[in-house]
Amino acid sequence: MADLPVAPGVVIPDEAIAFSATRSSGPGGQNVNKVSSKVELRVAVAQIRGLTLEARERLRLVAGKRWIEGDYLLVTASETRNQPDNRVLAEAKLVALVKQALFVPKNRKATKPTWGSQERRVASKKARSQTKKGRGSVRGDE
Repeated sequence: MADLPVAPGVVIPDEAIAFSATRSSGPGGQNVNKVSSKVELRVAVAQIRGLTLEARERLRLVAGKRWIEGDYLLVTASETRNQPDNRVLAEAKLVALVKQALFVPKNRKATKPTWGSQERRVASKKARSQTKKGRGSVRGDE
């Protein structure tokens, strides 16, 4: 197996990926009990070349439960009934996760509500207030 290219300048080296196969649940009948088709890829995140510290932190957030102790990423695939296809799927999931971490979100700039939007908000509140006021008990002349 060769290194996994993710983006220009970002590569997951072959040495960083530990591959294992286990028995899978799901479709396959008796085949499930005999064949190890589920694939687990354990990736040493520190060995990914070209990943900045900020991108590594975003990867930790994006990975969620897949981030395990010792700065490892655990990616599994058991969608198909054969091991090579599941390995390709697991590698694709890994590349997608790293690409998602490389994306830098824009900072949101707080803006003031426009004059018109404030006017519309106040007008709708007044209308609602009048509607509710009209629902109260009517007091006759006493």
